[in-house]
Amino acid sequence: MKHLKKFIWVVLIGISFITSCQKETYELGRLLDKSEIKFEVVQDLVADPGGNTVILINKTPGTIAKWDYGTGKSMKDRDTIRYAFKGDYTVNLSFATDGGIVEADPVTVKVTADNLNYVSDPLWIALSGGPGNEKSWVLDVTAKYFAGPLFFAGTNNEWPYTKETESFGCGGSDCWNWNPQNDPSWLVPSGDYGTMTFSLKGGPFVKTNHLMLSGRGQESGTYYLDKDKKTLTMTGATPLHDTFRDGCVGEWGKIRVMSLTENTMQLAVLRTSCEGPCLLIYNFISKEYSDNWVPPAPPAGDDFDEGFNPALSSNELVDMLTGTSTRTWGLDVNGNPVDWVAKGKGWTAGQGDSRDWGWNDSWVAAATNSWIKFEKTGLKYTRSQNGTLTSGTFSVDASTNEINLGSNTLIQNAGHWMNPTQTTIKVIKAFKGEEATKGIWLGTAYDSTKDEWLVFHYITQ
Repeated sequence: MKHLKKFIWVVLIGISFITSCQKETYELGRLLDKSEIKFEVVQDLVADPGGNTVILINKTPGTIAKWDYGTGKSMKDRDTIRYAFKGDYTVNLSFATDGGIVEADPVTVKVTADNLNYVSDPLWIALSGGPGNEKSWVLDVTAKYFAGPLFFAGTNNEWPYTKETESFGCGGSDCWNWNPQNDPSWLVPSGDYGTMTFSLKGGPFVKTNHLMLSGRGQESGTYYLDKDKKTLTMTGATPLHDTFRDGCVGEWGKIRVMSLTENTMQLAVLRTSCEGPCLLIYNFISKEYSDNWVPPAPPAGDDFDEGFNPALSSNELVDMLTGTSTRTWGLDVNGNPVDWVAKGKGWTAGQGDSRDWGWNDSWVAAATNSWIKFEKTGLKYTRSQNGTLTSGTFSVDASTNEINLGSNTLIQNAGHWMNPTQTTIKVIKAFKGEEATKGIWLGTAYDSTKDEWLVFHYITQ
């Protein structure tokens, strides 16, 4: 990024030099002394008695100003900025001249009162939750709202996005968009990309926790939302994105807002390398929306067993496993412990249906003295196998009804062909609010050619 900025400044200097000289032999002009640079940083106390409105003025002809005012940047000769929160702000500025870059002394702006009108627009509230609040966002990797986490568009596409037609606004000749469904093999790999949190607690602060970008990790900075131009500036932090395109964007902090609602947001950055200029549009959903998202229920009717593919939010799935605090489960030894659920329908009614070639005495012995336990605090998982305890943590993905047991497994029966060695299992059938009496069916092996799951029936102990 630093090298790119230097390159831009060199280009600006070159343009300024070429346009100001007529001779065939070119030479750099004189480097101005810092004392020759004239500018003003003026607080408009009529507009804001607390000094929130600040006017930046470059009064040095033939130069290009670069203002960095803490919550954003500008290269205008005259610009007006507004601070919503009281505090001391530093305006750093430099000037591109014919002779090179001149760094001016920074200016401190003292704002003595809040003016929350500047951050109370509906878009500010949708982004951050409003003054005194903060709001976290995640990439929509599993397509809970958008078709996928990343769309592509022409450089002149703009606000707004219309979901019904899957199109954007157009502000020029380069307008097109491609909204592919996510293919983890090339688009955005599956995984937890972390959170991006916009805060209005004492200032416009942003934190990004990049879980899939080891080179970035945790970033903290400031941001500014221009509600009229539909742009977002992030300083000190970058939006969540994938590793593959990390080096394809020149300015990750210079963002176009393509859509923004209470639950959804689309942020576009300009791809400057890799495959040529275009907008990379990253699709976000609020963390609250993601955590409480319930997948569409399968069609009702005789095509599926009761309770098949239950629609659960993340919180509901955790509650089902842990109860109010802790819940212990065991295999349904005396009932219907195992089934094959094909196309949503099972066929075993009891252990006799799969006796000997499936369920047998070795399973009875393994299951009788074994249990598994889920704990809500810390999301802990424990398996007791004939008195031997193994423990760890678990996580859930409500978009797929999956439970990740870390390095652990369900109750084992080593040597039997049905022994579940999988560490990620799927809730195939369950009954929300009735799991204490009806149990839960956990899928361990899937045959995609038959749409068939091997499932174990666990009941509360």
